[in-house]
Amino acid sequence: MPQLHTHDHRPGREAKLFRNNKSQAVRIPADFELPGDRVMIHRDGDRLIIEPVRRRSLLVVLAELAPLGPEDQFPDIDDSLLPLRGVDL
Repeated sequence: MPQLHTHDHRPGREAKLFRNNKSQAVRIPADFELPGDRVMIHRDGDRLIIEPVRRRSLLVVLAELAPLGPEDQFPDIDDSLLPLRGVDL
């Protein structure tokens, strides 16, 4: 059996295909387990490439958000108002 190309240069392994309702599925051996619960799949000729979906960090998500508009800003607070109850600091 020819070896499959992998990024970490481990030899390829044969895996079992099966049906899951109307979808074809592949049983992935434990030593090829991917992190997470979602993957991206695409074709490269007659090969299928399966890659884990990388979650973006919170900092990246926040950096991509558009700034708040004037209608979304917090209102000015009247500093002369007393708190509804005492505050222990």
